[in-house]
This record gives sequence, structure tokens and C-alpha cells, in this order.
Amino acid sequence: MTTIFLVRHGETVDNARQIMQGQTQGELNEKGREQARQVAERLAVEQVDVVVASDLHRAIQTAEYIAAQHGLSVTTTPLLRERDWGSFTGCFIPDLKGRVWPDDIESEEALLLRARAFLLYMLATYPEKRVVAVGHGIMNKAILAVYARCPMREVQRMMNAEVRILTASAETTASSAVAAALASAPVTSGTKGTSTTVASATASAE
Repeated sequence: MTTIFLVRHGETVDNARQIMQGQTQGELNEKGREQARQVAERLAVEQVDVVVASDLHRAIQTAEYIAAQHGLSVTTTPLLRERDWGSFTGCFIPDLKGRVWPDDIESEEALLLRARAFLLYMLATYPEKRVVAVGHGIMNKAILAVYARCPMREVQRMMNAEVRILTASAETTASSAVAAALASAPVTSGTKGTSTTVASATASAE
């Protein structure tokens, strides 16, 4: 079994401004840096073999605080990147309420496939290891949906610098990914070619 400490990055300048960051780099604000320090102190008492982060700056910044407590470097992977919000990237989130979703937003199905790929990558690369993985609000939600075999809409939002612990094997991850994809199939929110309006789901888009 591989143990994954799944972490969401600390608060950023654009989080505080309610800007849709998507796959932009982002920058931790002072609150976010303090959150990163606090989560690093919390995880300092854990055995950690590896620290992995999304290749976006806000996740790397958070991961570096954690890695420093263990004398480790940070490995990055694009598999952990936040959802690509397409034309909504850079927009003021409250202004998006009621808007039709453009076709260039990364679909929920694509997110779940990426989440499955991330988990299988972790298990193949770090078998029997204890890994801290620093990601983002929606991407972490997809990972948790695959892990729990449930639709993304049933996964509780992760707050900035929150930690959730997953233990997984390759066999259970593969079957969980199929179950999560099937469970989410009826949900058209965020799929390409679908006229969907933005609701509260965007509130956790980081």
C-alpha cells in the first residue's frame, strides 16, 4: 500500500480576489504562506518519503515548506495541475454565475482520467512509500472521487492547506477509477459541447 497525504495549496492572491486561476501559476499571499508553514509543521511529525506537487507555482510554493521539514526536494507533475477553465480563466468568479460554460473547459471525464493516471503513477513510482502530494481544489476533488468511487459532486471541498490521507493499491485504484467515471457519467457539468451554467461549483475552483 502507498500512503498519500493529499494537500491543497495555501491561499493565493487570486483566491482572495475571487479570480478563476485554473492553470495559471498563482502566488501565495501572506495568509497562504502562513497556511503552508502550519501544514508543514503538522506533517513534520509524519514519516514522509517523497514530496510531489503540481507544476503550478502556488502548489510548488506550498510543497517547498513541507519538503524543507524533511530535508527533501519537490518533484513536480502536470498530472496534478488544476482544472483548465479555458475562457473562464482570469475571470471574477461571482460574475460567472448563470453564464453558459464555454466548450474549452476541461471536462469532468478528462479530470477523472487524469486523477486515475495520477494515482496509478504514484503507486507505480512510489510503491510502499509515504507521499505528500500538493494539488488544487478541483483536481484534488477528482482524485478523491476516484479514490472513494463516487461522483465528484459528492466529495466535500478541500480548504486551502487542508490534508486528507489516502492509502491505495494499484488494483483498487484501477477499479475505483472505472466506478467514479460511471458514477459521474450522468453529470454534464463542465463537459465539452454542453450548455451548462456556472453555479456554486466554481467557488472551489483554484
